[in-house]
Amino acid sequence: MTAGSWTDRLDRARAAASAAGIDALLVSPGADLRYLTGYDAHPLERLTCLVLPAGNAAGEPFLVVPALEKPAAEASPAGSLGIGITGWDETDDPYALVAARLPRALTRVALDNRMWAEKALAFRAALPGAEQVLAGQVLYGLRARKTPEEAEALRRAGQAIDRVHSRMGEWLRPGRTEREVARDIADAIIAEGHVRVDFVIVGSGPNGASPHHEVSDRVVEAGDPVVVDIGGTTEEGYCSDSTRVYALGEPPEEFLRLYEVLLRAQRAQTDAVRPGLRAHELDAIGRDVITEAGYGPYFIHRTGHGIGLESHEEPYIVAGNQLPLEPGMAFSVEPGIYLPGRYGARIEDIVICAEDGGERLNRTGRELVVLP
Repeated sequence: MTAGSWTDRLDRARAAASAAGIDALLVSPGADLRYLTGYDAHPLERLTCLVLPAGNAAGEPFLVVPALEKPAAEASPAGSLGIGITGWDETDDPYALVAARLPRALTRVALDNRMWAEKALAFRAALPGAEQVLAGQVLYGLRARKTPEEAEALRRAGQAIDRVHSRMGEWLRPGRTEREVARDIADAIIAEGHVRVDFVIVGSGPNGASPHHEVSDRVVEAGDPVVVDIGGTTEEGYCSDSTRVYALGEPPEEFLRLYEVLLRAQRAQTDAVRPGLRAHELDAIGRDVITEAGYGPYFIHRTGHGIGLESHEEPYIVAGNQLPLEPGMAFSVEPGIYLPGRYGARIEDIVICAEDGGERLNRTGRELVVLP
């Protein structure tokens, strides 16, 4: 990204904060700080904080960092944005430093949603006249609508994780433990284009009925259905996430019937994505298919989550969410059916809402993959 792109994000965040009646945004290390400045700061006990006064007439943005972290901040994209980077020494009070540079008449400040409690409370003490609110009401709306450049980064992440799924036959076979398979998958996630492994779920047989099982020392057996849910982060900072189901030889007949229902539901959902459709409506499309087939009580989680600089972010595709889908929104579509003590299945694709529908970023086949 160019410096102009980061500056545009800062300007849009300041304008959105002003429109929301917020006097300043206070952003600590995490995805919000990376989104606004490109600075991937370490989340330390020492305060690092981007201060964004709202509106163009309220003062200039500045970044407060521990003195020993100042060279790293200046070397990041934040160093080329023209914002002041102030280092503070070990004996300084960084919260008082921030308060002294903000207008005295502050009434509302917004803290990023992931700010540590000890830092939020320290800001409350340093700014006693200001109400504290969550910055997510401003920043999540900006982050949820991906730019064309962000969409392309997510496409590359999706292609990278697809390459891992396409190699599953190299590692997944009877006689190996879930943990052994997961180690090989993790190595492949890095080899195929990620810089970090975010998660590896290998749920074989009855373990597949636990959506977030991760791995165990269970030995994979012939006939087992196996849920493989994997994701990582690329060098560009964007995440991948995709789930496919494999079978080690022919699975039980009931599992095949269950899987056919699940595949029908997931296809109906991905085909339905379009601007204006509300998040809860998309959830209901797949849930209704699964419920009509008698498996409703076994679809026990939301349909999906947004994805970008974090593997889980806005928007959430869940019952009750009235948010209309908009072009640029990227999210997972991952219905599942889980029969406790027996087996489970989940199919997950990342989808971007476009002007004329939805674009599925994961292109590996969604049919059950039967491995020899």
